Amino acid sequence: MEFTAKQISKLIKGEIVGDKNARINNLSKIEDGKPGTLSFLANNKYEKYIFKTQASVVIVSKDFHTDKKIKTTLIKVDEPYVAFATLLEHYKNLRKPQKGISEFSYISESAKIKSNCYVGNFTHIGNDASVGKNVLIYPQVFIGDNVQIGSDTIIYPGVKIYEDCVIGDNCTIHSGTIIGADGFGFAPQQEGQAYKKVAQIGNVIIEDNVEIGANVTIDRATLGSTKIKKGVKIDNLIQIAHNVVINENTVMASQSGVSGSTVIGKNCMIGGQVGTIGHIKIGDNVKIAAQSGISSDVKDNAVLFGSPAIEVMNFKKSYVHFKNLDKLNKRIENLERKIKELNAEEK
Repeated sequence: MEFTAKQISKLIKGEIVGDKNARINNLSKIEDGKPGTLSFLANNKYEKYIFKTQASVVIVSKDFHTDKKIKTTLIKVDEPYVAFATLLEHYKNLRKPQKGISEFSYISESAKIKSNCYVGNFTHIGNDASVGKNVLIYPQVFIGDNVQIGSDTIIYPGVKIYEDCVIGDNCTIHSGTIIGADGFGFAPQQEGQAYKKVAQIGNVIIEDNVEIGANVTIDRATLGSTKIKKGVKIDNLIQIAHNVVINENTVMASQSGVSGSTVIGKNCMIGGQVGTIGHIKIGDNVKIAAQSGISSDVKDNAVLFGSPAIEVMNFKKSYVHFKNLDKLNKRIENLERKIKELNAEEK
């Protein structure tokens, strides 16, 4: 499928600088741009490539200016990354959607599936489950008894959703993710006896517009619900324990783990390999750098780094010192030797 720069600019409300009739039929990274492709520049680190890219059209910020000659056609927008994401979504929607219910799937007689859904091969949908309109359920998905799934949700192959869990509208759940497995609850008994398993009788509630990456595990609550609020985005390979609450529009990068009963606020940004202890509260608009360890409550708007994590400016000031600890130790040893020598001379 082919588009012109003019058509694209209308979709993203941009201003064309160059050939409005430039044609594109594919997308590319700016450093690998080829004729007939569309790319974008959102990070100044890649600005050098705009002068030599072969991409026919590049989306840039309205603030982008240069005196150097640029061969490619530019489309200027307020936020290039958001504009490019809009185009990717439009491109994705042009693909022919899957439809129909496979004869090789199992759907309980008491389950309810609304119109225009797709159910792939070897999918299991349990008793009294309900599936909203326009839902895509790919092959080998397990949906347990009493599960509720809202409209326009996509569930990729191999996802497992245990009984009683709730999934909202317009959610995306990627392959291998398990929602509603037991939380890690074991009661210690007398010395020498095995731990006693605590029954996990709650569920998981995932609200609207949530995206969950591949191979994520979200445990059901011991009592009540583990809650993922609307707009949350969760990367691949993340563990969320029982009774955790992650509030609206928080994003979390790969390999992070959230311990039981922790509450994370709204609009937080959590880097990869971050770990939290249980039963703490992280405020709104918090930013946590990758590989940080959170061991206590965090106030709103904090920016943290390190393990145990501290305010990022304090960490940077401390880092100046502890990266030079070897040098400082040698200086102290030299000073101690000189003091001993002076003491010996006085005697």
